[in-house]
Amino acid sequence: MAKYTRLEVAQTMGNTKIVPLFYHKNITIAKRVIRACYDGGARVFEFTNRGDHAQEIFSQLVKWTNMELPGMILGIGSIVDAGTSSIFIQNGANFIVSPILSTDMAKVCNRRKIAWLPGCGTLSEINYAEELGAEIVKIFPATQIGGPDFIKAIKAPCPWTNIMPSGGVSPNENNLNKWFTSGAYCVGLGSQLIVKDDEGNFDYDAIVCNTKKSIKIASGFI
Repeated sequence: MAKYTRLEVAQTMGNTKIVPLFYHKNITIAKRVIRACYDGGARVFEFTNRGDHAQEIFSQLVKWTNMELPGMILGIGSIVDAGTSSIFIQNGANFIVSPILSTDMAKVCNRRKIAWLPGCGTLSEINYAEELGAEIVKIFPATQIGGPDFIKAIKAPCPWTNIMPSGGVSPNENNLNKWFTSGAYCVGLGSQLIVKDDEGNFDYDAIVCNTKKSIKIASGFI
């Protein structure tokens, strides 16, 4: 059962502006990455459903996060159907992120009052997602869809729309400024935030630094 309401999830995403996203089959590595992002100031984290038995790893991460990282909101991403949504909701997901727009997923999430961020690529899809109850919509792949200019164009006739771009977002000042100036509500950051060292191992100190830097830049747009 979710620990945080969908309103709390949306507000936290809007306050911190940065949503790290990551998957790893090794739970120890996953915990260290989540903690590094937490130490950097992140309070929302999207674990992605990209491997076998991801629900088992996620279930353990939810329990660990609730005990060890106060205030960290853990959700699941890369979900594309209602059945899988139900499995992760049962395992404690506080929000569901999808690369697609699915009415069946909307029904499942709304029934349990779980925050649902569907993937959209047009204004019509965004409008329909909002009709289905989405507080925040995801545009993916954000750069290929049109980048910051796409968000700016959407916000002109629909200033109430909350958009999270994912794909092509990097933790540098120039890039983040473009997204937030265009009107992005928050941004999803993956491999460019959660970096590795020259030997191919995750650089946890760099992840803390990247997260802190990104949140500081984003704080100018709250």
